[in-house]
Amino acid sequence: MAGALAGTTVIDLTQMLAGPYCTMMLADQGARVIKIEPVDGDPTRQFGPFPDDDEERHFGGYFQSTNRNKLSLGLDLKTAQGRDILLRLVREADILVENFRAGVMDRLGIGYEVLAAENPRLVYATIRGFGDPRTGASPHVDRPAFDVVAQAMGGAMGITGPDAHTPIKIGPGIGDIFPAALAAFGLLAAYHHAVRTGEGQFVDVSMYDGVVSLCERLIYQYSYTGRSPVPEGNQHPILCPFGVFSASDGQVTIGCPRDSFWAELTNIMGRPELANDQRFRTNNDRLAHRNETVAIVEEWTRSRTKAEIAKALGVRVPFGPVNTAAEIYADPHVKQRDMLVEVEHPGSARPVTIASTPIRMTATPGGVTRRAPLTGEHSEEVLNSIGMSPDEIAALKASRVVA
Repeated sequence: MAGALAGTTVIDLTQMLAGPYCTMMLADQGARVIKIEPVDGDPTRQFGPFPDDDEERHFGGYFQSTNRNKLSLGLDLKTAQGRDILLRLVREADILVENFRAGVMDRLGIGYEVLAAENPRLVYATIRGFGDPRTGASPHVDRPAFDVVAQAMGGAMGITGPDAHTPIKIGPGIGDIFPAALAAFGLLAAYHHAVRTGEGQFVDVSMYDGVVSLCERLIYQYSYTGRSPVPEGNQHPILCPFGVFSASDGQVTIGCPRDSFWAELTNIMGRPELANDQRFRTNNDRLAHRNETVAIVEEWTRSRTKAEIAKALGVRVPFGPVNTAAEIYADPHVKQRDMLVEVEHPGSARPVTIASTPIRMTATPGGVTRRAPLTGEHSEEVLNSIGMSPDEIAALKASRVVA
């Protein structure tokens, strides 16, 4: 069954993680995403890991994960012919996404204003470290940025870590992925406007801004208290108990944001009197005695396995084990929700597994339907769709304008 964005054409000029993740979200929902990459291929094709038997190495896991469901057109945008092909594609497109540094597209002669003149209903979206001058000129606009930079500057690292003096990078690339999701939301809102009015627009997401918005708690905490929040380990600065606790075979998470959950937990632990103890009666009481509260809970969890804790808490108290990748693969929830999907990996005899889309729809489910493309795998198909003849395409390939 088609995804909700079937019939929508997206020109994807992105590389690395943020941009490809954004366009991946659109492709998973059925959009026709044309990935335009250099004739020698997107540099991230060289990032691993690779299957042990893959001697061809067209791409590794990094590229496979976020470029599934896309078409590939190898195109040299530094040539006049390459730029002309882009203009022809843009005239028929709905959305264009790029994540170059500010000014790169303008210097190539194919910036937003040029493309909007070709197609006034075009939604043009960017994801940059510090935004685009069109929406607000940052003093950092010319600086390159990656996930770790956005995590650090946006506040995520500053509130993550074992103690106030040890900020730690968050494992997943949230400095890329969260801005990518915001860009997908923003450009679909702009696309909705364009469908209703025929008016396209420029959509700009700064990775720095995205992480600031993700760390919304940090912002209001500073406003209300006048103090900069710092890393507090695996507990919560406002809720208690709410965090990570040791088990005999790993770690678990337990959250009691409501006093009723605390009452349930005390009963399960065999300490019902704690629910009415003045030190622990309300969340604010427990927060004022956080070390004692955490110690009480951990004394109970430490002597039990993750499975025993899960059985004891059941559906009565919010709980989750700290899973390894192997445990995620083995969890029946993940299988039932089809969150792991196998795709072909060119050059390997075995399929590989990537994370599926978590967005589920009943009428237009979308999902992962094909592997990431080879460089230029769909060049002829895409160029045929804008009326180019086989001879024209062959000449462009011979001159390395097209891969």
